[in-house]
Amino acid sequence: MYEDRDTIARLREEIPSFECTPGCHDCCGPVTTSSEEMSRLPRKTDAEHEAALAALNCVHLGPDGCTVYGERPLICRLFGTTETLPCPNGCRPKTMVDPEIEHQVHFYIANTRQVLV
Repeated sequence: MYEDRDTIARLREEIPSFECTPGCHDCCGPVTTSSEEMSRLPRKTDAEHEAALAALNCVHLGPDGCTVYGERPLICRLFGTTETLPCPNGCRPKTMVDPEIEHQVHFYIANTRQVLV
């Protein structure tokens, strides 16, 4: 558990941030995340999850964007920072994420129990 927490914190620090297009939610679909990351997010009801899935949205997407932006999962942080997960509007950080860090994020995702957000 502590190892996951440390890995998540380390990877978060390595993923650059950037300004999104105001009002855009193009990358805010349903995603999976680790149990550790999920434990940081507010619990939603089954009905809220079903409604979000039916709309192909994230259950934490509100009218003004991501309601859990500060605690968003690693995969959400990776969108727009790498050539393999580009922003559909061309937004990006000044310096893209290091390919090794991208690999480490994908490795972490592939090797931890994932749950649907």
